[in-house]
Amino acid sequence: MTTSPARVVLYTRPSCHLCEVARGVVEAVTADAGAGWREVDISDGPEAEALTAKYGEYVPVVEVDGVQQGFWRIDPARLARLLA
Repeated sequence: MTTSPARVVLYTRPSCHLCEVARGVVEAVTADAGAGWREVDISDGPEAEALTAKYGEYVPVVEVDGVQQGFWRIDPARLARLLA
């Protein structure tokens, strides 16, 4: 993960094989774009109940600049275009 402000937020949960794949896509694309990102576990922390209600079975979910841009399978080409 880079130290620049997070433009990309990846919502995940433990034991999610699609989340592992999405993490790899987000890591690679944001590194190429020089964009910051962060990962949020929807099952942990003070907002867990609200995030689980919001995203539920849709994780992984990716947001770019605060706008949801995809879920389940993250398209690297689309993510790169959004960060360009």
